[in-house]
Amino acid sequence: MRIITVAMDTRRSSPVPICACIGYFDGMHRGHQELIRRTIAMAKKNSCESAMITFDPDPWVTIRDMEDVKHITTMRQRMNMAVEMGIGNIVILKFSKQMSVLEPEEFVARILGKLNLKGIVCGFDFHYGHMGRGDCYSLSLQAEYPVEVVDAVTDEKGKISSTRISECIEQARFEEASAMLGRTYEIEGTVIHGRHRGSSLGFPTANIKYAAEYLLPRPGVYAAYVVVDKKKYRAMVNLGHNPTMNYQDRLSLEAHLIGFTGNLYGKHMVLQFIQFMRPEKKFRNTTNLILQLEQDLRDIRRLFDRYEKRVS
Repeated sequence: MRIITVAMDTRRSSPVPICACIGYFDGMHRGHQELIRRTIAMAKKNSCESAMITFDPDPWVTIRDMEDVKHITTMRQRMNMAVEMGIGNIVILKFSKQMSVLEPEEFVARILGKLNLKGIVCGFDFHYGHMGRGDCYSLSLQAEYPVEVVDAVTDEKGKISSTRISECIEQARFEEASAMLGRTYEIEGTVIHGRHRGSSLGFPTANIKYAAEYLLPRPGVYAAYVVVDKKKYRAMVNLGHNPTMNYQDRLSLEAHLIGFTGNLYGKHMVLQFIQFMRPEKKFRNTTNLILQLEQDLRDIRRLFDRYEKRVS
């Protein structure tokens, strides 16, 4: 996999001919996956390499001076998913203020023109150039290579979109989100040292450092799978402020891996959210908290037994 960075002052083009899809690709949902499939097919037809063109930072950050923009996936996740699907090159456009005010024809000539493009794939609602004045129709007129436009990928409720998926995640409607994503909703992070409160209660947990940009579901207890060292474990996950023993403003993410023994510190971990179990609450004492955690664990075991029978 090759990463190609393009800024306003970049001179050299892609070292190889490419066919590429273009967009921000947050979530890498089923609509994005269709763009990638079509790109790989176009590249094969033209005997060249495939690529995904994306933006850094999020265009809304640059155009509207927004901060703390939340995303379904990080750039790392999007890149890895694209490569797993067969994309050979990742092109990252460094989306500056100067780039954002280029007129559509300037964007095509001065930015896309830096790449050795033999074809491009975009969604029917793709926009580019100053104020988003360029669209898939103008791109097909301005580009010196074929432009393939992909129609909306839909389900029974309409167009599959990052906006719809985000709403499902915030409301912890993971089954609906997963159907649109084409996979389970995931958060990645690294295990760090916490205050070992879980161990003192009899429920040792992995304290996970996650990217601040993640769009998070509501605080509470969740049933989730945890993937670490290429192994998958059932887990009881808590996302919250820890109001009973250790209140903190930033939401902590902790996972109790069922049946796991060993050291997880420093490990990369992927959490695959399956179901919301209950909201976070403050208990009168640790005894009541322990009783509730024991009940949560029983409920989660039963849920996984049913879930695994259903999906097997």
